[in-house]
Amino acid sequence: MDVFGLVGNPVGHSLSPPMHEAAYDELAIDARYVTFEPAPDELEAAIRGADALGVCGLNVTIPFKQDALEVVAADELARRIGAVNTIDFSGDEPTGHNTDAVGALRALRDHDVTLEGADAVVVGAGGAGRAIAFGLADADASVTIANRTPSKAHALAEEVPGAVGQGLEGLEDLLADADVLVNATSVGMEEDATPVPAEALHGELAVLDAVYRPLETRLLREAASVGATTVDGAWMLLYQGVEALELWTDRDAPVDAMNEALRSRL
Repeated sequence: MDVFGLVGNPVGHSLSPPMHEAAYDELAIDARYVTFEPAPDELEAAIRGADALGVCGLNVTIPFKQDALEVVAADELARRIGAVNTIDFSGDEPTGHNTDAVGALRALRDHDVTLEGADAVVVGAGGAGRAIAFGLADADASVTIANRTPSKAHALAEEVPGAVGQGLEGLEDLLADADVLVNATSVGMEEDATPVPAEALHGELAVLDAVYRPLETRLLREAASVGATTVDGAWMLLYQGVEALELWTDRDAPVDAMNEALRSRL
């Protein structure tokens, strides 16, 4: 039996086990996906132990994504993003990857959103915003990062090729000509709130909200009401898992089965 898993603290809320195990069932792979919750200072020991025990792959979540960079041989994208969320043990040493960026891009493309040449606005300069901004830039979109603290947006924009940063003021003018809007903040998760004024939304936008609880956030409701294309956060969660599974198994992931397992628990 192959063993895959998730390292984080806490991990009890994770939706990854049912999503991945649905894929193993569909592909007839004898495998299990388990969760590991090491102490904050035991990440390196946990990864080395997993490698020694023959674990095939690990996902990495809060608070370990940045620390994992120092433990594994990270690929170029993960180093640029500054975080590892997937570890592969098939080589001579554990290798680190970041599938969050590709997860967001695949979620948008799954909804027929063209990214090449698009004007994209990313709200939020934290971990999710960082990954998505790099992904969009690599897809040849023009990226503007808007953040409540403008200095953080400017700092991230200096690292992302061709990006510019600004505060949240002026979003209405900024979005008037935008093609893609991504909410990479947690606004909308705990309360019925949105980081984007409703009057800034329009029908030519594609709007991805990284929040997946609830699936229909206020931002997505207001975007749908003006005819925008809406993409809920579960699609990004799904496709980062799809990318990890395909990396580990070198097989096409059963996206429909994984999506059904994920959404049945939301």
